[in-house]
Amino acid sequence: MDLQFFGAVGTTTGSMHLLTVDGKRILLECGLYQGKRKEAFERNREIPLDCSSIDACVLSHAHIDHSGNLPSLLRRGYRGPIFATPPTRGLCEIMLADSAYLQVQDVAYVNRKRRRQGKNPFEPLYTPEDIPAVLEAFRTVPYGKPQELTSRVTLTFHDAGHILGSAFVQLDVRENGTTRRLFFTGDIGRRAMPIIRDPHVLHDVDVLITESTYGNRLHPARQDVKATLGALCEQVRHDRARLIIPAFSVGRTQQIVYFLSELCREGGMGEIPVFVDSPLSTKATAVHRRHPECYDEEAAALLQKGEDPFRFPTLTYTEDAEESKKLNDMSGPVIIVSASGMCEGGRILHHLKHSVGDERNVILIVGYQARHTLGRRLVERQSPVRIFGESYDLLAQVHTINALSAHADRKEMGDYFAEMGPEVDKAFVVHGEDEAASTLAADLQKMGAREVVLPTEQETYSA
Repeated sequence: MDLQFFGAVGTTTGSMHLLTVDGKRILLECGLYQGKRKEAFERNREIPLDCSSIDACVLSHAHIDHSGNLPSLLRRGYRGPIFATPPTRGLCEIMLADSAYLQVQDVAYVNRKRRRQGKNPFEPLYTPEDIPAVLEAFRTVPYGKPQELTSRVTLTFHDAGHILGSAFVQLDVRENGTTRRLFFTGDIGRRAMPIIRDPHVLHDVDVLITESTYGNRLHPARQDVKATLGALCEQVRHDRARLIIPAFSVGRTQQIVYFLSELCREGGMGEIPVFVDSPLSTKATAVHRRHPECYDEEAAALLQKGEDPFRFPTLTYTEDAEESKKLNDMSGPVIIVSASGMCEGGRILHHLKHSVGDERNVILIVGYQARHTLGRRLVERQSPVRIFGESYDLLAQVHTINALSAHADRKEMGDYFAEMGPEVDKAFVVHGEDEAASTLAADLQKMGAREVVLPTEQETYSA
């Protein structure tokens, strides 16, 4: 078998890897490259392989850096199936539609400037009209059920514990009278996280392709998330204040709602109204609700008792922009969960605009905040902050919860591979910045991997 890597090499975005076995070509992921506007614009338009020659596409999970360029794949001639778990297909339906809308909006913004400069307008990378064909190409495969991709390659998905429907990709490859097992991690989840199950441990792996996002970092010690939320609920209730929680629409929002639901059942919230104010979050929560087969024992037990972990009496999912606007006129106590998670766009900006100037209010950051984002500036308490081009003094309190990352860190990955059996013939380390990938590569070598490769983009490797 031969491998080529067309994305997520030296970076954590644009995942796309090609496996060739006996002339058949299997694409692992087709993610959007996300970075500086010009570079991302060019890379996402130029998929550097013949899309019409690919026989099958396998998708580990729905995050846009793994799935977001599937419409371009079809636009450039791919006509084969896209294999994924049922929840991944459900999440892709809403996330690709949202991505298409943003592609159109982004290009419209750029074209207004280009027209003023006398330049030709750009076309969107893809549009909402491209999404139905992508969804029709999906072939859903549940966890643990073998699926023939070619006469020589069998696919089996296993729960990766990263987000709903995320999968470890097991490919059993038959060549020269022997069968060898390739394991592509996608993104590795963590144990003891709410809602979804722990990562499944594979064994008897010959060839490993692993992500390395946190390959050189350790997450902070686990916090008691529910206790932290409970204390903040008590604070905003006492101060009649606003608790604003920026959260990513898929995964993080559902985790926060789950903990708030527990607090409500235990009487730890009183009658504080809670609003999830993000159309994508609302749709993603509906997908979670349709797939209880992916829940861990704790969440499944709630369902057996007739309780919905994503609903409680004081919770409202807002439907439209007018309902969202009314929230800004509400006096506290009130809790608003909204996207985007790094405060770079969406309805959260309006809620921050109406909240940062009051020292009673609380902004709760529950995810990683990249450099140069508004979320990062809030965490660092840079004041004033600019929202919609205007400056606002940051008087509100800013708290953080760092216990909800969906990615395994260096120690958690090491523990996973030790249990898996790290003595693989060959390991390829991708989906990480250079230092993270190099650190994980060294760890794998120390653990017994016979050969570890930090691949170069587009170079062909024999495995």
